[in-house]
Amino acid sequence: MQKNVKNRNKKLIEVLGPVENLESYVRSDWWRHLFNAAYLRTDGDVVEDQDITKNEVNIFLEALDLPTDANILDLCCGQGRHALEIATRGYKAVVGLDRSHYLIDRARKVNRSLGLNVTFKEGDARRLPFSNDTFTAVIIAGNSFGYFDSAEDDIAILNEVMRVLQPEGKLLIDITDGTYMRDSFQPRSWEWIDKNYFVCRERSLSADSERLISREVITHVTKGVIADQFYAERLYSQEDLHRSFSKAGFINITNSANVFADSKRNQDLGMMAQRMIVTATAKKDWSPVKKHSAEKTAVLVLLGDPSKSDIVKPGLSFDTDDLFTINELKKALADLSAYKFTFLDRHDSLIKDLQKYQNKCDFVLNLCDEGFNNEATKELHIPAILEMMGYQYTGGNPQCLAYCYDKSLVRGIAQEMDIPVPQAFIVKPEDFHFVEFQLVFPVIVKPNFGDSSMGIHQENVCYDLPALESAILRIRQDFGQNKPILVEEFLRGKDLSVGVIGNPTTSYSILQIIEEDYSALPNDLPRICGYEAKWDPKSPYWNIKSIPAELDEDVERFLGASCLKLFKRLDCRDYARFDWRVDDNGTPRLLEVNPNPGWCWDGHLAKMAGYQSISYKGMLEEILEACKTRLVLTDRVRASS
Repeated sequence: MQKNVKNRNKKLIEVLGPVENLESYVRSDWWRHLFNAAYLRTDGDVVEDQDITKNEVNIFLEALDLPTDANILDLCCGQGRHALEIATRGYKAVVGLDRSHYLIDRARKVNRSLGLNVTFKEGDARRLPFSNDTFTAVIIAGNSFGYFDSAEDDIAILNEVMRVLQPEGKLLIDITDGTYMRDSFQPRSWEWIDKNYFVCRERSLSADSERLISREVITHVTKGVIADQFYAERLYSQEDLHRSFSKAGFINITNSANVFADSKRNQDLGMMAQRMIVTATAKKDWSPVKKHSAEKTAVLVLLGDPSKSDIVKPGLSFDTDDLFTINELKKALADLSAYKFTFLDRHDSLIKDLQKYQNKCDFVLNLCDEGFNNEATKELHIPAILEMMGYQYTGGNPQCLAYCYDKSLVRGIAQEMDIPVPQAFIVKPEDFHFVEFQLVFPVIVKPNFGDSSMGIHQENVCYDLPALESAILRIRQDFGQNKPILVEEFLRGKDLSVGVIGNPTTSYSILQIIEEDYSALPNDLPRICGYEAKWDPKSPYWNIKSIPAELDEDVERFLGASCLKLFKRLDCRDYARFDWRVDDNGTPRLLEVNPNPGWCWDGHLAKMAGYQSISYKGMLEEILEACKTRLVLTDRVRASS
């Protein structure tokens, strides 16, 4: 039997009744969704206990015997409890990586509050965003190994660990004793987490007895069921783990210690109850050095052409503000000592210039969001030219840019993925009467094709049919009679932007979500961030500010997950921005996707980065590094195929 239970935000939680076969309900990617605030509640008696963490770190450091200048990777680090504790012991080069945006965001906040210098990254353990021979030691702690359907994925992790370890580097895994757990797991248990939450658990072995299947039903005393979730973890015996280590090329495989957790709640410890510490040494040579360490990465930077007109800009051409912005870019890039930049901004000679630099640069930083010849419809022409000439480059490919230029197409893709969008309809060139459309005012009218808020003004927010007809007529006059127009319900909730730097296949960061602060706007003006807000200093809209968004945890988690799904589906690369608006029921609805968002020093992406203490230079560097990491992974996959 299946029921729907409502929580306080009116969202439906899918709850199952009795289940005969737990394994049939486990998603192959369960690990993408489990590690959130609920996880920290249910497992907090261990993973949030500082005394337990200190004791575990004592065991780890004794087993590894590392100097304080060692480069340490805490892989699958969760909320960073081990990495942070290691850093407090005087270790200066500690990095944590985990797939959970929620846990990494928490780790970064604690890192800042403690004044430590741990680097935390989001990414997949099977494809590490680090160079060969980077780390002295890699730690996989807290039973964070064995989550995948196939044991081959675990071998892929070990192969990646081998790659990033230095010769004679150490691997330490803290993992459940599979032999003990296979014989001793509790089939059913329940416990109070605190005075408000309790959790019921069911467990069984998989059909092949290789994995322990778990189900957790988390309930709040007044809100009801808040989660009914399934997960599976591979059970490794000492012999199994030794074979896997050997297969990946490790030697000196040693069982260093056993770990027995001690819950102060005196409750069910599950997979954390009895664990083994296994260490091994990387048997390898130093990787060949392809490029002298002093040689800089050569990058071509493509920009709009300041000598040509640009209809997006208020004066139809580059002005002093535009030139100042370009100068700020060049100053920031000049501080990146690992790179050598060459700037190309003359489009009449662009192809000849690119021919000149063929095979003389590592990749292109494509910042030509104005489009070829400063024509927005030709933004995709730039990456098309680069691909035809064999250049690697940052940002979206031609197909991605074409998709995202069409607002209606992006809406359709989002709906296909069950990502909410505002109610809307398209006005085709032949449409002149709108009474047949299902209209609920207010609505906002937009050119379906376009970016930089072109054609979006305060008059585009319409409260009746005459205003709608006037807005459509005005857009047709400005943009042509043969272009489709999007009429969308006008949402009056928070106006949100989500920025992503990196790539989900390697490593990525979801930046601080921002919202537009309309408090300085006169009450009679609609709350929109349109053309005037970006281009007209004399407009009241110029006073709009972007501030950190205050969102419920579940809303922030939903936004992050949805943006990552869109990022992959639309084939965004290296960086992107997603614009959302919240409806009257508190549901965020997608407005548009920007695959090559504005890169300027005072743009939305830079503001998001700034709220995470990332400088403008740092933001640009992260975009460059995201591209480099993606290209290295692509080369690695090609070499292995």
